[in-house]
Amino acid sequence: MTTPPPVPAAVEPSRPIAPGPSRWFRRAAASRPILLLAGAATAFVWITQFGSALAGLDLMPAKLAELAVLLGLAVAITAVTDRRPGVRRLFAGLLRWRLGWRYLLLVAAMPLLTVAVALVTGTLHGPAGGWLGVGTTYLFFLLLGAVTANLWEETVWGGFVQGRLMARHGLLVGSLLTAVPVFVIHLPLAFEANGWDGTSPRDALITWAALLIAAPFQRYLIGTLLIDTRGSTLAAGLMHASINAAGAMIIVPGGWQVVPALILLTLAVLGYRSLRGRSATAGYAPEIAPPSEPAVRTGRG
Repeated sequence: MTTPPPVPAAVEPSRPIAPGPSRWFRRAAASRPILLLAGAATAFVWITQFGSALAGLDLMPAKLAELAVLLGLAVAITAVTDRRPGVRRLFAGLLRWRLGWRYLLLVAAMPLLTVAVALVTGTLHGPAGGWLGVGTTYLFFLLLGAVTANLWEETVWGGFVQGRLMARHGLLVGSLLTAVPVFVIHLPLAFEANGWDGTSPRDALITWAALLIAAPFQRYLIGTLLIDTRGSTLAAGLMHASINAAGAMIIVPGGWQVVPALILLTLAVLGYRSLRGRSATAGYAPEIAPPSEPAVRTGRG
């Protein structure tokens, strides 16, 4: 006597999987990578840094968290759009260290020009400990800032954001577009020194005005570096650190002298590149522009 075949169990119809956060993130990363990074990072920074200022807390922990969020978002979005090769490409610029004579530009140009501006404007304070001490302190803060913050910042702003925008729009427009989120995300820095209660509206407006003027020149200068060094975010990070360290020198009280110095350096680099026949508006760094960018696939830029 044969055993009857088992009766198959009823199979429930498959249900569509509800779109969760990961699916939303993937869609946003693929369609609007820069907007996703800038929007999420700015919201986080404003909440943590403005909140710290209002609470009378030191902004440094929030600034460290900002760096982690920026880098984490850049890696996560790149992993979605360009997979592991894209992530390796994102960090490869930190290893492009064959910069030749540009090291002198990256290290010495900003402090020398800042001192020159202070001298011309009568705001230069003689160094009590001698010029050797000033130079040593400047180099210390340059290296410290580069290693702990600016190299990683430029991996995001220079490599991830500006690399994409220059591939789409060219050097000038891509740099100016990058300056917008860079300016907006740094607005809480107006309250870093004296907190919310200790910062007057006038002081905050002065800081924001200096940031607004400096950001386009800084991003354009870094854009030229990215193009001329084949996407070296190491060069971009060193220049960023040099700007910060020059403005923090004790012989230039207030640090505002760094803004005209930055403008002068940018104009000098623009003039040098023009003499070499390089465009002031077009160009990008293919080494850091991801393959997912249409501009790279079609050869525009």
